Amino acid sequence: MPHIAVARLWFEGNSFSPTPTDAAALRSREWVAGPAALEAYAGTATELGGLAAFLAARPAWRATILRCTSAQPGGPLTREAFEGWLAEVEQGLRDGAPWDGVYLSLHGACVAADEPAADLAIIRRVRALVGPDTPLTASFDFHGNMAAEIATLLDGASVYRSYPHLDMDATAARALALLERRMAGERLHGAIAKLPRVLHSFHMRSAGGPMAEVWAVAAALESPDVPEAAPFGGFSWGDTPHAGPSGMAWATTPDAARQAAAAVRDAIATRLPRFAVELPGPEAALATALAAPPGLVALLDPADNPLSGGVADTPDLLRVLLQAGPPVPTVFAFLHDPDTVAEAAAAGPGASLAVRLGGRSTPAFGPPVSAQAVVERLTEGRFTNEGPMERGAPVDLGATAVLRLSPTLRVILTSRKEAAVDPGFFALHGIDLSRTRLLANKAKNHFRAAYAERCAAIVECDCPGPAALDLAGLPFRHVPVSWRVRI
Repeated sequence: MPHIAVARLWFEGNSFSPTPTDAAALRSREWVAGPAALEAYAGTATELGGLAAFLAARPAWRATILRCTSAQPGGPLTREAFEGWLAEVEQGLRDGAPWDGVYLSLHGACVAADEPAADLAIIRRVRALVGPDTPLTASFDFHGNMAAEIATLLDGASVYRSYPHLDMDATAARALALLERRMAGERLHGAIAKLPRVLHSFHMRSAGGPMAEVWAVAAALESPDVPEAAPFGGFSWGDTPHAGPSGMAWATTPDAARQAAAAVRDAIATRLPRFAVELPGPEAALATALAAPPGLVALLDPADNPLSGGVADTPDLLRVLLQAGPPVPTVFAFLHDPDTVAEAAAAGPGASLAVRLGGRSTPAFGPPVSAQAVVERLTEGRFTNEGPMERGAPVDLGATAVLRLSPTLRVILTSRKEAAVDPGFFALHGIDLSRTRLLANKAKNHFRAAYAERCAAIVECDCPGPAALDLAGLPFRHVPVSWRVRI
């Protein structure tokens, strides 16, 4: 009976976020182990959901689920959070050894305190612990900042092939299939080819554009001798020596792997000018949004997108909306503000409050916005994702509040930072988007998974924030200046 170990740390680190990500952030979002992990995520569009399906099809297999955790992208993991998770996993690997195989569900852009290449550090330590002969594979997010060394430490790996990420479960299944092949005695060789450039991901969607073409190039390279070929887009705000896009391949010979990985990298390089992006400021973007065809219009603030490591606390777009006094029904989603949520809960529905919104975690992106608000709705903050992204996964926002700032403008406040990209988020708060004209959201591409077809238009703007468009002024320590040149 094959016996494998499974561990997971899915976290994307924004090196410039003012708020470190601590152990509490991991525990509040996903903190599971043992049989309960599979029970909680079976049937979901997640890596653990893919693992559950893989094991269900192989009743002779046995899996020990070590600590599995994730957090929304944010500031670097604290040393306590990173080392605490890793120490628990290492102890579990020691206690259960020997293993027939090990599967890691990682991100690829994890950044921890004093560890700018945290995924590489994890893989090094796991490989050192289980030895050179134990099969070891991993799955990664498409936004991984991948070190070439990773391909020399693993026996196989797979990466998301859609953006927005709708294939987390399928990616886990591919990584596990590579593990099964290695456990059966077949050896594959890996290669990662880096492109020395940091790119924004606005034009990396899989539905169309330059990165969709790169994915097609990678798919054409796959064959029985090259079972895996895929691009990584990288993560712009992860300050690591391995930042930027790359091609990855796994093949039956080292030369085939190197050639396929280089071909994917070169497919990105030849399309560099098409990844360029320019965005209007919030005032111009608001005017464009209000002039859009009838229907729901999304006005997105990607610089504070939680799924890019934003703090969900920058005030610029909200300030513009308040000053403009939008003439149409408008919802602002959202602000991470547990203190104001608590004040609203104490006052109760219908109460009037003087509030200061945004700019609470840091003044670096603008001061708070003062307003008079009416408490419209309070919730416990729990819902289940409707999908398609992470369909079926539970979400806990902590206590939340909906405040009305004017006859046309409502704002959603949460106690925990979770991106507002799923329809369940708005249903929880009693928001009827069919009666909403303008949805201002701290979001970017993942928002499109559920809303591209629901919106008459999606307008993005450039505001101050931890994931702002201009990289030139950020205090990188590990990424060469030449890699940050704007196209």
